[in-house]
This record gives sequence, structure tokens and C-alpha cells, in this order.
Amino acid sequence: MLLRNGVSFGTFSDLAKWVYVDVATREFGIKGRKQTTSRVSVITGLSRREVMRVRKLPRPDVSASIERHNRAVRVISAWLRENDFLDSKGQPAPLPMEGQGASFSELVKRFSGNVPPRAILDELIHAGAAERRDDGKIGLLTRAYIPSGPDEHILHILGTDVHHLISTIDHNLQPETTEPLFQRKVSYDNLPAEALPEFRKHFALEAQALLESADRWLADHDRDVTPTVKGTGKNRAGFGIFFFEEPNDEEGEN
Repeated sequence: MLLRNGVSFGTFSDLAKWVYVDVATREFGIKGRKQTTSRVSVITGLSRREVMRVRKLPRPDVSASIERHNRAVRVISAWLRENDFLDSKGQPAPLPMEGQGASFSELVKRFSGNVPPRAILDELIHAGAAERRDDGKIGLLTRAYIPSGPDEHILHILGTDVHHLISTIDHNLQPETTEPLFQRKVSYDNLPAEALPEFRKHFALEAQALLESADRWLADHDRDVTPTVKGTGKNRAGFGIFFFEEPNDEEGEN
């Protein structure tokens, strides 16, 4: 996957070393003492010279890409959820770009912060999630935001999703864990190829409905979306759903 997207081993190696040094520095120090280069070298297995070199590398910054993704997701989620932007059948209504009442600009202003509506529209159209109709209104084409094209934006989203999954697994593997996070899967290993398209189509609809239900619940309890919500702390929570399929040739074709 890295080769397919033009990431050389040298780039990957420097990123991996940077993460090792960063985590060893922040999370494996001795309380009350500054983490030394020598101790980081011992913990990571990197030489002192390499630790000093890696520390001079620029901090990887994907915040712009993540924020770009989050803004688009928030706009689509609100379009699917908020009554002001639904039609009489409860579906996302086609919206004028500007104007009184429900408009695309109002949607972006309310749920995507201080960003030009035109920029969000261009992003959604580019991703195939929205269209400008013949009557001038903006129509929603999909119920999810999936960026198009093999660019770094998609790789950043992939990294975030993998991070959340591995963090859940890590939490559940900790011996002191008393409240494991939900982590389940179901699979069978002798399915005909003809069954896979139906499985993908049928359960994609059910999974999307579940995600939209969770989105409504979380929106009702998120202080950015619902300012009247009270409570302490600032936390991130959610859940993800993914499909997998692959040939199973361990015992030959049955």
C-alpha cells in the first residue's frame, strides 16, 4: 500500500523512528526526571546519534487534512439529521446556495464553522457526495463522505481509522482493564463468490442506518452541536464498522 502511494522505505523508516522516539520521550520517562537521549536510545534500540537526528525532524502534521475531512463529514451528517434541512419525507432536501431559511451556506455556517461554503461544496462535488442541479440547488448524492482519488488525504483517514481500532484492541489487552470497549466481528470461511455482492449490499445498508443512529445520539450529547449539554471534560468517542473478504484456499475449493 505504501509503495502504491509513492511512500519510500526511507520516508516510512523516518516516520516510524520519529514515533518511537516521541512515545518513548512522552510516555516512558521517569517521574520527576527529564527524559534523556541515552534512556530513549535504550528504550527504542536506536543509537544516541540516531535519536538526536530524529528529534530534529519536523513533527508530522496531518491536522489540516483531518480538519478538512471532519468539516465535510459534519456537513453531510447534519444534512441527514437536522429537520431544518430535510424534506417532507425526512430525506435531505435540495438546498439553494444562498437565501433565507434552509440553504447550503446556512448548513455550512451552522455545522462547519468559519469556512467558505464554496470550499465545502467543491470538496463534496469532487468526492461525488453532492451535485449542483439544473435548478441551481445543491443536492446530496451519498449518505457518507468518502474522498476520491489516491491522495494523501485518504491515507490520513486510513491512518486515523487504524489508530482507533488498534487503540481499542490495546485497551482491551491491558491486564488492569475492567471495562473493555466493544470489539466484535462475525465471519464464515466457506462462502461462494456469488454470495459476497449481496452480503456487501445488504449489510452496508444496515451498517449505514446504525451509523446514522449513532450520529444522531452523539450530536445530541456533543457540546459543539448542542450547546445546552452540561458536563465535565472533553472527550472523543464513536465506533466504526468495516467489511473484509478474501479467498480461502487453505483446504482447496469445496
